[in-house]
Amino acid sequence: MSFRVRLFLAFLLAVLLPLGALAYGVRHEMERRLSGEYEERVTSITQVIETDLARERANIDSRLHALVDELRTDNRFRLAVIEAISSSRSYLLDYASGAMRMAGLSLLQLQDSAGKILSSGHFRNEFDQLQPELPHFLAANAATMGLVRTRTPEGPFVALARIDSFRVAGRRFSVVGGIAAEAEVSRLSRGGDLTVDLSLPGDEDSGAGGRVVREFPVPYLDLLSGSGTAGTSRLVITQSLDTLEGLRRSVDRWFLGAVAITSVLALVLAASLSARVSRPLRELARKTADIDLDRLDQNFESDRSDEIGSLARLLGGMTERLRASAGKLREAERRAAVGDLAQQVNHDIKNGLAPIRNVLRHFAQVARQEPGSLATVFEERKGTLDSSVEYLETLARNYARLSPAIDRSSCDVNALVEQVLRNSSKDGALLHAELSETNPRAVGDSLMLRRVLENLVGNAVDSLAGRNGGRVTVRTEVANTGEVQKVKITVSDTGPGMTRKELDSAFDDFYTTKPNGTGLGLSIVRRLVLDLEGTLQVQTEPGAGTSFVVMLPAATDRKPI
Repeated sequence: MSFRVRLFLAFLLAVLLPLGALAYGVRHEMERRLSGEYEERVTSITQVIETDLARERANIDSRLHALVDELRTDNRFRLAVIEAISSSRSYLLDYASGAMRMAGLSLLQLQDSAGKILSSGHFRNEFDQLQPELPHFLAANAATMGLVRTRTPEGPFVALARIDSFRVAGRRFSVVGGIAAEAEVSRLSRGGDLTVDLSLPGDEDSGAGGRVVREFPVPYLDLLSGSGTAGTSRLVITQSLDTLEGLRRSVDRWFLGAVAITSVLALVLAASLSARVSRPLRELARKTADIDLDRLDQNFESDRSDEIGSLARLLGGMTERLRASAGKLREAERRAAVGDLAQQVNHDIKNGLAPIRNVLRHFAQVARQEPGSLATVFEERKGTLDSSVEYLETLARNYARLSPAIDRSSCDVNALVEQVLRNSSKDGALLHAELSETNPRAVGDSLMLRRVLENLVGNAVDSLAGRNGGRVTVRTEVANTGEVQKVKITVSDTGPGMTRKELDSAFDDFYTTKPNGTGLGLSIVRRLVLDLEGTLQVQTEPGAGTSFVVMLPAATDRKPI
């Protein structure tokens, strides 16, 4: 993550966290205050509803009481119900409808003590029917109003009802009266966020469009269900959530707008500050990247008094120390180069003298055992002597120039392998060649490639420590790596292999595990392979032997295989 992004995120968090806390606090306080106000309104409207219901109950009671007083002295009513005079019967049937309109009621019913309906104002055809459950229900709930579901000519009808009774000629009569529940509930709602609904038994739960804040139980009787079913209905006070949700959405919009503006300002400010800070840092980084042992002339002078100026002066001091150390290092390198050159000359001369020494030993052995065949053996081994002498002369010419020139030409890899194996000391080991039938030719210097092979084969023989049965194998082949063709030379042995620690130090100068070794063999091999534009890989495992793989460019005058 870049410095600019980190700075932007820091500014953004520094502003968004307080904004978020403020938005949460505003919403929480808004909900708390609104909830408190709604609770006060609910308490107020509850008291109003209770007052209105009590007033309406008293109003219905007074109207029923006036009707009862009238009926006590009404001779036609007496004649109709006591003396059963037929001429007064029609008056009795029409009495409830007229009295209901005059009293301003929506339900009016006159019953005798057996529950038989003598007159019904809301549904005239109910006369002579038995409905004793209605007066019993209202008498049992005399302390409040009952909710009654009955019928009218137009359909079902729900009323808030009360009951009163009187006696005439020793007989008891009941008067049931009420008002339409739907109209009364609508009047109680009074508009606003708080509404009052009537919930009958079996209806779906109220409050689907808001939150139920208070409920009033009201006794309920359904006269349309056969013999009448009693239960409990509810007056439900519901709070609409539209206002609260609207306020929430408004706060959220303002908060998102503030976040957007803050993000833009934070981005601009972070970009400006990071540019002022990162520009000199990038300049310091550029100068530091140009520093190496051959370029220590960078100038880190700065007149800034802040941390960047301190860093610039620190880098300037470091560069000065590097200049002094580089001078000392060059002097030490000049001194070490002479010693390294002497060690390398000694190593290369030993490699050139080894075949000559082997031939001379062979001559001495033949002179002792078969003097007569000495001339024949001399002719056989004369080529080895000439090759070794030529090798030493070439080394002498190259070292005389102190910088051996690379003679890049097409080299016969198979011929060089056979020559090296023929001239190498076996020391009890079995030397074996697996040469490619395509006779691969590599681009390079035959002398340098021969030195590579001699060092690798010599190391492989030494790793076997003179044990009989040990095997050294040199394999040549052509490898296709993409569109580039390479010559692959693998020198493998069945020796003890190398540990990870030994492998990490194998190519270091003067590192050796042999008592009389110089520690330059593999180091020279690596440098020669790199000079030939090749690669060198090592595959080894303790107890499983070691393989050195040399990859060299194939000669371009060869057709792809």
